[in-house]
Amino acid sequence: MAPEARGFLLGSAIAIKINAGCIPVRKKGKLPPTTVESSFEYEKEYGKDILELPKLVNEEYRNKRFYIIDDIYATGNTLNSISKAIKDLGGIVVGEGVIMNIVELNDNIEVFSLIDVNEE
Repeated sequence: MAPEARGFLLGSAIAIKINAGCIPVRKKGKLPPTTVESSFEYEKEYGKDILELPKLVNEEYRNKRFYIIDDIYATGNTLNSISKAIKDLGGIVVGEGVIMNIVELNDNIEVFSLIDVNEE
């Protein structure tokens, strides 16, 4: 799973490397209405947003394994909201990762990241 839009670049590159699929999580209205499996609102550090999970081709989310990748972990609400939506559909979240974790904004939550940014 890769949230719009920078997550697409990371998710697709990693999926190619590990020979897995990549599912884009889009902002509301970007997917054709007939292809939306789930829509959910979440709080970002600077306002609210709505994301949509697409329907899987000839499959369901139930019992499928998902890894969520994004560029920045600030408040954690994007990853947490996607994770909840996947679990609500019966999917299994096996992990989450980001390029950069902004520690000051999320009370030092541990998430796999290449870079941890601290004020110290």
